[in-house]
Amino acid sequence: MKLQWFHILLALSDGEKHGSGIMREVLNQSEDRIKLWPATLYGALEQLTNSGFIVELRGSGRHPKGQSERKKYYRLSKTGREALEEEVARFERLNRTVRLKLHARQS
Repeated sequence: MKLQWFHILLALSDGEKHGSGIMREVLNQSEDRIKLWPATLYGALEQLTNSGFIVELRGSGRHPKGQSERKKYYRLSKTGREALEEEVARFERLNRTVRLKLHARQS
């Protein structure tokens, strides 16, 4: 999975967000290491939507309560949550492997 996809899915894991909210969340969760510029963000959002990982909230009453309907909001789909969980499991396996190799090297 592309790194920016992972961070976008993670940003949406706790609720719906619009583009600039996603950008801020990714910057925050990456400790200011990953800045998604608009072209990168909106291209990734389109790809994630087309892949079924996220859903664009459209139409009256579909936006979070009290939020502008002029902004595009996105939420994580069931498929997206499953993909995120699989990627986290992959990271955990990789982390275990790295730790074992580093520990073996010190012995």
